[in-house]
Amino acid sequence: MIRIAFVHPHKSFLQNVEAYRNFFARYGIDTSVHYPDDNASINADCTWHFMGYHSRNSGKRITIHEYCSASVPPFSGLKDRIKKWMSVVPDYRIFNGQYVKDKFDFRDQVPSGVRDYGVTEIYSEDAGCTEKEFDFIYLGAVGKERRLDRLFGFFTEGALRGKTLLVLSQHYSDLAAEMARYSNIRFAGPVEHQEVSSYIRRCRYGINFIPDKTPYNRQASAKLLDYAASAIPVITTDYYWVRSFQEKSGGNFFFLAPDLENLRWENIQEFPFRNPDLSGWAWEQQLQKCGVLAFLEQQFPGLDFNDPL
Repeated sequence: MIRIAFVHPHKSFLQNVEAYRNFFARYGIDTSVHYPDDNASINADCTWHFMGYHSRNSGKRITIHEYCSASVPPFSGLKDRIKKWMSVVPDYRIFNGQYVKDKFDFRDQVPSGVRDYGVTEIYSEDAGCTEKEFDFIYLGAVGKERRLDRLFGFFTEGALRGKTLLVLSQHYSDLAAEMARYSNIRFAGPVEHQEVSSYIRRCRYGINFIPDKTPYNRQASAKLLDYAASAIPVITTDYYWVRSFQEKSGGNFFFLAPDLENLRWENIQEFPFRNPDLSGWAWEQQLQKCGVLAFLEQQFPGLDFNDPL
């Protein structure tokens, strides 16, 4: 059976890596995870790189490049072009959404596919874990580019200072130190992919705080999908992707005003939340959608993704 090595710099949440590994294990495929510097020593039939750069191939392995996001400002267009110029030509490319594919605008003959973020398990609203430990959860990156100061201000000195907030993230030590005197804000993580939902379901509301700037506002929000899959109501900033998703999925989210003035407990309590329809968003469906499974079956005769172990 083939071996697949996933290669990424471990700088951010990449829940899809664990989701992929769990999926391929069902077909007896051995997987491993590596840093980019390990590339020359990897023993695998296929290397699957989360880009970044990939400037040198080693051996005769099948190579897949996955682009999870377009580059962020400043100089985002230049960064995307440099990534294209400096990377080797793979055997297959995957793009996280049509927007990302359009931004990179590859014009060679390498086959490719588009997928969205996937969810591992979809819970019903009455499924277990009904005891709520926190009022709100923020899941994801806490870097300065996320501009979270105003949001956290509502929990430190603002209208929600009497409510609890769980921040599930990584690389947050400096921020946690700043917030140490506020007992209503708790930091946790990083946690394994399969544990994320158990944390989310301990909270009453999920906060999807995305800057209304490219590329963030044009790409699927992993945290919003995780909240919805865990059956908790979603509070979100207002931007292009989430409006489009709500229209297509039938959800009803609480949209924050630009100045966040409507972020008040009484407003949230009175809002008629509705969870979206997530049929079609499972990881297996996303992998099928992007064509990579059919590609692997062509490259490795004997693989059959219609026949799990």
